[in-house]
Amino acid sequence: MTSVLEALALIQRGAEEVLLLDELKEKLDSGRPLRIKAGFDPTAPDLHLGHTVLLNKLRQFQELGHEAIFLIGDFTGMIGDPTGKNITRQPLTRDEVIANARSYEEQIYKILDPEKTRIAFNSQWMDELGSAGMIQLAARHTVARMLERDDFSKRYKGGQPIAIHEFLYPLVQGYDSVALQADVELGGTDQKFNLLMGRELQKDYGQSPQVILTMPLLEGTGGVQKMSKSLNNYVGINESPTEMFGKLMSISDELMWRYFELLSFRPMSEIDSWKQAVEQGENPRDIKFRLAEEIIERFHNREAAVAAREAFIARFQKGAMPDEIAEVEVQAEQGLLPIANLLKNAGLTPSTSDALRMIKQGAVRIDGERLEDRSKKIAAGTTHIYQVGKRRFAKVSVV
Repeated sequence: MTSVLEALALIQRGAEEVLLLDELKEKLDSGRPLRIKAGFDPTAPDLHLGHTVLLNKLRQFQELGHEAIFLIGDFTGMIGDPTGKNITRQPLTRDEVIANARSYEEQIYKILDPEKTRIAFNSQWMDELGSAGMIQLAARHTVARMLERDDFSKRYKGGQPIAIHEFLYPLVQGYDSVALQADVELGGTDQKFNLLMGRELQKDYGQSPQVILTMPLLEGTGGVQKMSKSLNNYVGINESPTEMFGKLMSISDELMWRYFELLSFRPMSEIDSWKQAVEQGENPRDIKFRLAEEIIERFHNREAAVAAREAFIARFQKGAMPDEIAEVEVQAEQGLLPIANLLKNAGLTPSTSDALRMIKQGAVRIDGERLEDRSKKIAAGTTHIYQVGKRRFAKVSVV
């Protein structure tokens, strides 16, 4: 049986902040199963590894005997989360929200235990609350308090518009915690204001306030900006094994350890031993193989993970790929860089015309896959291994 101290160690693994730790210990000491809430707005049909940082933490709570509440924000999704946005975000239609929510339901059980998972939709109680209830909810907070939120404050000071409905988002997210009587709420570091709103509203409604646990925002494969489908720096959990393997092998050796901490189910003691082995001379590429295989096995199966590794080795290591590959950063204007300019700027070809000629000849590969589209543009925030001919390689990050 797991002790409270052991449970706390597992819960705090990779976490950015726990508010308040003493309250969490007290709740764990009670011995009753806790209600652990994590909300996801169905803004896109597919989940990526960045989303799984919270899902992994929910799984850990499940393993400790607690109830995971996967809250689909079908109501808040139609408001549009303003977090981190410098412009008003366009809300989704009801049909878009429903379609994406169904897709989420199909994907989460690749991580969560179905028998210990409760799926909830916040439209259930928000529709019942009605317009009069929404006005009463809005009366519990002031505009001045809303403007304490960093993104609202910056937009207000910069003279950028803030729509009234955006103020409703944190209130609704907070009310979700009231409706669910959540003991703990998980969220990214950018959600702290909204998570605190849940605590305050629970107090207003006479409930014991939830403990807040924030998790870091996982960097995308480029290692700079957070993982996002719009930035094309993501690894989707429904992608093919070979695609996933190639993307994971493209991350930097330094970023690999962060991925291990936030995405791997391996004990930290084992990961620390691998880090020591690398410091003593072991090739980090071999350790990265373990990360890629573990993740692919989770979302596909063991056979697919092994096959993806063998395919990667066949493409790269059995050819003329050197053990040491130059790492290069190139600049993208307006977030996109034409492939010919990338190859030239990375030093892989002497000119853009030579780059186009090499592509036409089938002599250019990206992560081992032959490139045929000479008009291809590469997004900022991505990192891939580029090959021109048999001897020229570079690991290029577009910034």
